[in-house]
Amino acid sequence: MTKAARANVQRSTPTYSAEDLQAVDFPEMSAEELANLRPAGEVLPPDFFDAMKELRRTRGRPSVEHPKKQVTLRLDDDVLQSFRATGKGWQGRINAALRKAAGL
Repeated sequence: MTKAARANVQRSTPTYSAEDLQAVDFPEMSAEELANLRPAGEVLPPDFFDAMKELRRTRGRPSVEHPKKQVTLRLDDDVLQSFRATGKGWQGRINAALRKAAGL
């Protein structure tokens, strides 16, 4: 992560004072409450865990047969500006132009 990116993260991360943290009304658990805690597997129904597995499986981008590869490519500034000026999707248009130039 670059210094600038770290600075942005630090600026956007809220900071809390000791007073803020003390104002939260969440008392410590007693020894009896801690002794009564049980694992989620004993308390929640099996359907919950099945649903969570399914949710994890369906998250993110769908897999594709031929995924694109990330590369670093140096382009002339005027070429890059020309594609960027066409708006959203300019990277895909560069890919299309390269495919056409390669005869694919």
